[in-house]
Amino acid sequence: MRAARTKVTTGRTRRIFTRGSSGYGASLGSWPWARIGAPGPAALGHPRGDSPIEPKVLAALAARLAEEKKGIDIRVYDVSEHIKVADYFVLASGLSRPHVKAIQDEIHVRLKALGERHARAEGADLGWWVLLDYSDVVVHVLQPEAREYYALEQLYGDCPELDWRNVPVPALATTASQAG
Repeated sequence: MRAARTKVTTGRTRRIFTRGSSGYGASLGSWPWARIGAPGPAALGHPRGDSPIEPKVLAALAARLAEEKKGIDIRVYDVSEHIKVADYFVLASGLSRPHVKAIQDEIHVRLKALGERHARAEGADLGWWVLLDYSDVVVHVLQPEAREYYALEQLYGDCPELDWRNVPVPALATTASQAG
């Protein structure tokens, strides 16, 4: 049986929820591109599995970029057998709002230079918990207090952890500050 869809409009944001849903993941209509009426990843040339970089390598790259910006307690979980919306979750901590923002910016800029695109960064304005959704890889950059409060490691503790330091990755694109 198909659930009824309800459109809720607030200001410039257009949200489409499936009745009984509570936000992200409940229906494709609740994903960021649907909220603003923008084309989804398939229309942008990034359908699930059609990314320029394999998900495992993308997760390892994101973890390395977080490490380059002095991110702490970096972990990569293979959630493909437990969750159907992504294959890998990358968790990294930044010690302050500017540190979280710097890690998020580094990941965004350097992966964009390699041809990767993500949906709108969630939480970037607050710097408490930033989420970058690359379809098969979801990157979480949190302050230590947020990481302790939400306890994502406990949620995904049953998932195998990827040894991201031993995954071969392509050469990383340099940032503007490194180039000049």
